Amino acid sequence: MKLYSKFLIFVALMVFAACQKQSSEQLHHILQSIASHEPYNNKDYPLGLFKEHHYAAEADFSRTVVEQLEELDLEGLSESEQITVELLRFKHNDIIDYYEFESYLNPLLSDAGFHNNLNYMVRPLKDMEAVNNYLNKLRAIPVFVDQHFVNLRKGLQKGVSQPRIIFEGYESTYNDHIVENYEDSFFFKPFKDLPPILTDMQQDSIRDLARNVISKQVIPQFERIKTFFETEYLPTTRTSIGLSEIPNGEDYYQNRINYYTTSTSYTADQIHQIGIKEVARIKAQMLTIISDLGFKGTFKSFLDFLRTDQQFYVDNPEELLMIARDISKRLDEQLPKFFKTLPRKPYGVAPVPDAIAPKYTTGRYVGTSKTSSDPGYYWVNTYNLKSRKLYTLPALTAHEAVPGHHL
Repeated sequence: MKLYSKFLIFVALMVFAACQKQSSEQLHHILQSIASHEPYNNKDYPLGLFKEHHYAAEADFSRTVVEQLEELDLEGLSESEQITVELLRFKHNDIIDYYEFESYLNPLLSDAGFHNNLNYMVRPLKDMEAVNNYLNKLRAIPVFVDQHFVNLRKGLQKGVSQPRIIFEGYESTYNDHIVENYEDSFFFKPFKDLPPILTDMQQDSIRDLARNVISKQVIPQFERIKTFFETEYLPTTRTSIGLSEIPNGEDYYQNRINYYTTSTSYTADQIHQIGIKEVARIKAQMLTIISDLGFKGTFKSFLDFLRTDQQFYVDNPEELLMIARDISKRLDEQLPKFFKTLPRKPYGVAPVPDAIAPKYTTGRYVGTSKTSSDPGYYWVNTYNLKSRKLYTLPALTAHEAVPGHHL
């Protein structure tokens, strides 16, 4: 009987191993299908494809992925593989939701937008391949704008748009790109300092091409964008504020709660109550610190002190960048204590470009691809220095650079 029992245990282990291998192979097949998936031809659409049928096709592909994931035997997977499954399910369900809630009809934020995203492609050009890729992207801007106009107009018709109130000062996002001299265009900046591996004749030829494309395509497109916003979008977009005011808005709000909390157990009211409790908890801690500091005055006067005292501000952009770089390096040296594997690609600390700084956040991380020769960048906003408090820099830097977004 003991021999028979051992035989049964052996058979069970063999069956389990076979099932585990089968599940791993199925997951590997799903990962391969995702890695080989090409939603559009990059040569045809250097700036991306933004047509409705593209979002529908992506949603269909993601539905297939989710269905395949549901068929997996999770118990037959390792812990790492189970985490992979959960992440894939989360990601592809969001792609489905993006299409079903028609988020592509509303590609605008107060500090961002489809046209603002073009600023991210302005980087130093390392060689002729980079030059050609950048020129192709500049030539693609008219198609890029056309596609977004279609979506935005449909969004306006359906009531899927942003509230008018968030667009105060938004005119800088397009006016700053409407210049008389092409050399003053932010998009011409990479052509001013071409790499020395290019001959003088090549550089002259490249700048001539750049002059032509920026003068005849880039600047006129921003003139179109200005006209669109000021004659179509801003006069007709909604004046209501809450997301619940758009079609299916309450369901979409709950969907975003589920996404950002990675949970389906919270309602908007519950999160609001959590927020109230957190404000009270943090304020209590602040009051303790204020007392420990020996500050004489009310809570309001302490906040006024933080917002106005000159010791918390700098007088020039270079000083702000210098402090941010100092914090970055001091964070860098701490990383090996907490992380065994670190990225080899470094990051730079640079100012937010002037063209987008007025409506931009205090700081942000701008990533790079694995195959690119560009570093990542931690952008620090040096516009309106009176709003850039030094005591926010350590947390901001840790979030945007390391151990945050760059890591």
